[in-house]
Amino acid sequence: MSLSYAGDEFFMAQALNAAREAYEQDEVPVGAVIVHEQQIIARAHNQVETLKDPTAHAEMIAITQAVSTLNTKWLTDCTIYVTLEPCPMCAGALVLARLARLVFAAEDPKAGACGTQMNLVNHKALNHRLAVEQGILRGECSHILSDFFRLKRHIRN
Repeated sequence: MSLSYAGDEFFMAQALNAAREAYEQDEVPVGAVIVHEQQIIARAHNQVETLKDPTAHAEMIAITQAVSTLNTKWLTDCTIYVTLEPCPMCAGALVLARLARLVFAAEDPKAGACGTQMNLVNHKALNHRLAVEQGILRGECSHILSDFFRLKRHIRN
């Protein structure tokens, strides 16, 4: 059963734009936007290198922006769009923030924690679960990641 909604491609395209900003800043190109009532309330990209902070993933920064915008600790009526499947840290944060829905583009075969390697966002032991949709703009989002890492490998060699 598809959980796809009108606007998913538009909002994922906005997350992809954020990923492009990360790419330009020599960050792993992952972008995220959080939507509330069909409005973007947070937009972020990875800033691990810039901030010298291993927790500065796009999802973490977007959650901080969104709770600040809504002046609340729960994001129960929000959807997050992310260009890459969240890692365990970010998946845990999505659960703790109680987001209603996660839409991600590309699976992460190494660290994906939303169905690929594990499924923290729907773990039966946790007190909250998210609706998940995947694959929206998968090709475009996968391409920017592949291109980034191909360039990194070329520079190293």
